[in-house]
Amino acid sequence: MRSRLPAKLCILLILFLFAASPVQAGDTLFQYSTFDALLAGLYEGGLTMAELKKRGNFGLGTFNNLDGEMVVLNGKVYQLKTDGKVYPVADTMKTPLAAVTFFKADQSLAIPKANNFQELTALLDQALVSKNLFFAVQIEGRFKEVKVRSVPRQTPPYQPLVQVVKKQAVFPLKEVEGTIVGFYCPAYLKTVGVPGYHFHFITKDRTQGGHVQDLAFENLTARIDALPGFSLLLPQNQEFYKADLTKDRLHEVEKVEK
Repeated sequence: MRSRLPAKLCILLILFLFAASPVQAGDTLFQYSTFDALLAGLYEGGLTMAELKKRGNFGLGTFNNLDGEMVVLNGKVYQLKTDGKVYPVADTMKTPLAAVTFFKADQSLAIPKANNFQELTALLDQALVSKNLFFAVQIEGRFKEVKVRSVPRQTPPYQPLVQVVKKQAVFPLKEVEGTIVGFYCPAYLKTVGVPGYHFHFITKDRTQGGHVQDLAFENLTARIDALPGFSLLLPQNQEFYKADLTKDRLHEVEKVEK
């Protein structure tokens, strides 16, 4: 009897520790597929917008056939195409890559000034409690400039993303109100997500936006949500099953993101 008591106490202690700090649903990043798969040209997924919205109300991604950029904000999904316009999204539309969470800010960071993307990310780096977690970032207000892009719809046979972005449409938006939606991904998950910061933008009137390449603003606040939980759902189709995802594509990230 004596030998069993310590063992039982240890088990109870372990169960208590696990129960004491659970990861809540709102503290989890859900992602469908991987960034490496998109880099490789896998542009057809099976996850519908209806299913995606069950996993989060804030996020970004793209659509099947790489048909524009995606913004998920306040539970609504927006499609930002190469004509510079924003389109409504049907629940039946599908995505080859998307990431969402139920956004609830843990902290706020007042930013007096950011002249470019690099200045913004340097300030955000100082605010993160750790560079080994995921974070959701939202910045809302008036921007001096936001340089955004979108990519053209693709048809098979698909080219790798690094080739597709050569035909991207770029829009320099000046003195515009809107919202930055994005995530920070740890470097050790560089084949799963976009390493570092990945931002999309949509205007307040929901008429323009895209993938953020550069920006400038003064006196805005970044709202940050730490995401210790991570849920990854992989595509279940022959293209993904047979794809060679062993190639190191890290050198392509800079070309694709900037």
